[in-house]
Amino acid sequence: MNRALPAVRLRVPTDEDAVVWHRVFNDPEVMEFYGGRSAELFVYEELTARQRRHDAERGYCLWTVLGEGDEVLGFTGAQPWPGEWGPKGEIEIGWRLGREHWGKGYVTAAALTTLERLRAAGVPRVVAMVMAENRRSIAVTRRLGMELAEVFTHPRLGEPAHCYRLDL
Repeated sequence: MNRALPAVRLRVPTDEDAVVWHRVFNDPEVMEFYGGRSAELFVYEELTARQRRHDAERGYCLWTVLGEGDEVLGFTGAQPWPGEWGPKGEIEIGWRLGREHWGKGYVTAAALTTLERLRAAGVPRVVAMVMAENRRSIAVTRRLGMELAEVFTHPRLGEPAHCYRLDL
């Protein structure tokens, strides 16, 4: 990436962020690789509560990404891989932004900050699980220096899911 990355700030998600995430992610393009539609509000309420626990217990979570003027853009961060398939026992880095914020460098900037925080927390390695057709997220993994390590079949979608890894 040749251009300067935008300034972003990461914060532990609040109760209010659950409502904003629900609204920002209520877009078929944003949710294309997550079943095509936003989850119900209670799912985001549970997710933000779980992320506050992760941050308190582990020193990292899926943080709310804030842009200029503290606008909520989405989230990025890391959490233990939640699935019974895939890279069990590993720490997954992930991101999701509202559509209007795509292509501006926000995810890369936030993910690089996440990697710094994970190193500081003593995390030795991260994975990123990305659906094989998700070119935008695959490009972010490359910008982070991640390499394709394994391919799994997503149990619900039946499609290839790429597992990228990075030693910290």
